[in-house]
Amino acid sequence: MSRAGEQTFIYDHPPVIRAHASIVGPKEGRGPLADWFDTILEDDILGQKSWELAEMEMVRRCAKDAMNRSRLSDEDVQAMLGGDLNNQIIASSFAARTLGVPFIGLYGACSTFVQALVTASALISGGFLENALCVASSHFCTAERQFRFPLELGTQRPPQASRTATACGAALLTADCDEYGLRITSGTIGRVIDLNITDANHMGAAMAPAVFDTIAAHLSDTGRTAEDYDLIATGDLGWIGRELLLALAEAAEVSLPPDRLIDCGASLYAQRQDTHAGGSGCGCVAAVSCGWLMKRIEAGDLNRLLLVGSGAMLSPTSSQQGQSVPGIAYAACIERSGA
Repeated sequence: MSRAGEQTFIYDHPPVIRAHASIVGPKEGRGPLADWFDTILEDDILGQKSWELAEMEMVRRCAKDAMNRSRLSDEDVQAMLGGDLNNQIIASSFAARTLGVPFIGLYGACSTFVQALVTASALISGGFLENALCVASSHFCTAERQFRFPLELGTQRPPQASRTATACGAALLTADCDEYGLRITSGTIGRVIDLNITDANHMGAAMAPAVFDTIAAHLSDTGRTAEDYDLIATGDLGWIGRELLLALAEAAEVSLPPDRLIDCGASLYAQRQDTHAGGSGCGCVAAVSCGWLMKRIEAGDLNRLLLVGSGAMLSPTSSQQGQSVPGIAYAACIERSGA
């Protein structure tokens, strides 16, 4: 593994995405990407006693699905990297407890899945691991209870608010250098960017500056332009945040063609579903990329994708204390080998 520029890793031995799996909730299963997901839940409680236990079970099922598709057992998996939005990332850590696999807990808010891809790829390319499972999840009900208000209150959300997706995505990475498939060839670590956005509901405004900063760093470090990618997929900016990202790029005179830019949060739901600004949550970019985007690359629709996960680094405490909402973003380049 080598380093390019200030923030980007080049994986000289790029890991293969050997298998991937996605699970979404009922509302997400009625959206425009429904046909691309592996599992659509009939309900979002999954037979559990609490929303938090339901999210843990969703992570366990998604991880097992990815492992089964890769034909690796629990004992074969050398590390699971992931996180969620619950305090102390309990959905991921409790699922790892049930699975019995070595666990590296991560927290990048909604960027966690791409953070896991970048970190796991570095460990595999560097020869420290032969395989790793990357997973991230979110659940509308657990996030609402923790960050906003109990659902029982029926509190109305403002138009700029996004909906936390009930979703999970898992990708099993291996060091099989001769295997044909999807490869992660580079990864960019973002900086925490804070433009003093204090509206804790406005995730798009809080995260768009960090997404632009990471994209600009990746392009500068690699010597590429946006036109070198078939698609740049951002995490959870939603419809409003995507427009803010385009405005930031135009102001900085960085070419970011709108026809090459999609947002997972803006793609997960149809506007008729009344999700306001679109989707968010760790599971949003994880499920959309493991469901829709990776399958499109495998089908030959795309050859090179820049996946940019974004996260709002706030907590209930920081919001209650009137702190601004910093943003973070990570980028991973996914390419179809043999294309």
